[in-house]
Amino acid sequence: NTFQNMTKLTLLIASLISLSSAFVVAPRRAARASVQQAELNGWVPDESKFAWGLPGSPFEDAEGEQSNFDPAGFAEGCSLDQMKLYREAEIQHGRVAMLASVGFLVGEFYHPLFGLEGQEILAIDSLGEVRKVFPEFFEILTLAIGVAELGRALVGWVPPNKATGDERLNADYYPGDIGFDPLGLKPDDAEEFATLHTKELQNGRL
Repeated sequence: NTFQNMTKLTLLIASLISLSSAFVVAPRRAARASVQQAELNGWVPDESKFAWGLPGSPFEDAEGEQSNFDPAGFAEGCSLDQMKLYREAEIQHGRVAMLASVGFLVGEFYHPLFGLEGQEILAIDSLGEVRKVFPEFFEILTLAIGVAELGRALVGWVPPNKATGDERLNADYYPGDIGFDPLGLKPDDAEEFATLHTKELQNGRL
């Protein structure tokens, strides 16, 4: 058991190192002079459109007409910087929700790590069992999350000492696009990207 735990710990550390390297910030291109005319993954911000024309905002209602769902009125009179910040929060929280949903369901039936194979453990109790077997796991996990969040901040966010007004995200940053695409799923075509982005949003909202 000790050998197995050490082997799994080694693999986990190697995975964390790989994760850290994935978030190394690439040199950023200079922001264009006019933010509202800048094209980001095929999206050109348009103040006259709902949510500045971001993909995934309008949807078809039961009658097949385009509708905008914003009962709380967040999009009304919203600046471009604030709208990008809303979308950044929505897409990131949606991704966490999707991963958590899959993890919770898988955790009910499959426990391949930490010597828990074959044991009947409810997903809600699995974290406690992991803590018993590998007490350091959550500290390492917290460190990995911190590295990932720092990488995201360095890619998309304006440094706090340089932010002005509602400005929080870089002008040439598309909400949620940190350049991390190991499977090469991001399409080059603007319409295909908008479709894929909309699907990701809708699944995250569910």
